[in-house]
Order: sequence, then C-alpha cells, then structure tokens
Amino acid sequence: MFQGETAITIDDKGRLAVPTAHRDVVARECGNRLVITYSPFEAGCLYLYPMPVWERLRDQVNKLPRTRRHSRMMQLKLVGAATFVEPDGNGRITVPASHRAAVVIEKKAVLLGMGDKFELWSEQAHHAQIRQTISDDDLSDELLDLQL
Repeated sequence: MFQGETAITIDDKGRLAVPTAHRDVVARECGNRLVITYSPFEAGCLYLYPMPVWERLRDQVNKLPRTRRHSRMMQLKLVGAATFVEPDGNGRITVPASHRAAVVIEKKAVLLGMGDKFELWSEQAHHAQIRQTISDDDLSDELLDLQL
C-alpha cells in the first residue's frame, strides 16, 4: 500500500504533511485515520499505522502474556503510546510533542512507506540507519534466497 521515501518538514505546531501521493489511500483505505506510536525495535523512529492494520496489531499485542517483560514492552511502546490522528483539510497530521521528543524529531524528518504502515524517522537516525551495511554474517537463509 505505502512505499517510498519522503523528506518531511515538521512545522512549529508539530504538524507534517502527508505526501500527496498517499493522501487518497489514507482517506480511502484508512478512513482518514492513522495511529502514531513508537517503534519497539528502532530508536529514532515512530510507526504510523492505517486504522484497519492498527486494530489487528493492537489486538495481537494485547493478547501477549503480561507476565513476560518483552510482552509488556511491546504493549507499552505500541498500545500504551498509541495516538489517533486525522489529516486536516491540508493533509497535515500533528505528531504529539511527547513522541517527537522521545525520538528526537525536530524540524527535519523522513517518512518511509513500508507496505502496510509508514515509519517516521528523525533525519539523523535515518541517515545512521542507511549508512549501515549488511555483512555476510548477518544474512539468514531467508535473506540468502532473495533475488536482489
């Protein structure tokens, strides 16, 4: 559904414009509702889920056993921090100040379409990620089978 990399500017009110290429899909497929939450895997990154995708994920995460630390961390970062947002008439959404501060997103950010969701990265964290390379030791069987 979503793909591509877009340099994003966050305005003084914490708003970003959803890229025009994705606005129709967000309106049609997501009911114009997205959910912003923390990435449980990467510092410097927020996830933006379409509402239908979010509801399925939320239910799966909430079924995890609360007696396990890793389950509680997933629930805290994904469900506990989830905030609903709707694009305004200009296609802008407001990223909560707490979320921006936690992942150090200031004025410059990068929005990545990752299929079923968006990832919103601080510019610095995104640059650090793309500079990393995958070594032979990192390749699992699934990766070895890819025809890149």
